[in-house]
Amino acid sequence: MSSEVSRRSIGARPNPDAADAILDAAASLLQRKGLRGLTTDAIAREARASKTTLYRWWPNRGALLLALYVRRKGSSVHEDTGSLIQDVARTYERVFRTWQNEGQLFSLIIAEAQHDDGVAEALVAFRKERVDDWLPVLRRAEERSELVDGADLEALAESIVAHAWFYLITRRLGSDPAILAARVIGPWLRKNR
Repeated sequence: MSSEVSRRSIGARPNPDAADAILDAAASLLQRKGLRGLTTDAIAREARASKTTLYRWWPNRGALLLALYVRRKGSSVHEDTGSLIQDVARTYERVFRTWQNEGQLFSLIIAEAQHDDGVAEALVAFRKERVDDWLPVLRRAEERSELVDGADLEALAESIVAHAWFYLITRRLGSDPAILAARVIGPWLRKNR
């Protein structure tokens, strides 16, 4: 009798055990062999999963890399401090702290997106999710009359996200998050609140 653990299929949803095995295999391969060693064949072989399973859950390497990144960084929720600048500053502080340990993987994803269409496609979708995550925070600020009339919330959300990514790729994670938040948000605030 085999001592191998069986992972039964549960349909189109990722089986948590199989998904963990695949992400563990991807992390191990990335650590040992770098991005070039992170192939579908190698991941499937190491995870003892089918390539079909990998493609069903992660349609390209970019989606898999981002899933690995999200798994490493964990989930995050934007605080409601009652002040948009404080909300953004706290998020930058948390994200920069995380990136001091896990930022190399995200930088790698951004770099790989420059010449891999699959990674670029996954990164665009990931960026859109991050922008969408900010919209409720910005609506709260709008309801508190913090923002100028007619503020383009999506453009502001993109600016918040873009500045964080820029600070990552330019290795400025030691910057003061409160100062950065004030620079990003300041032009959007009502002057006499």
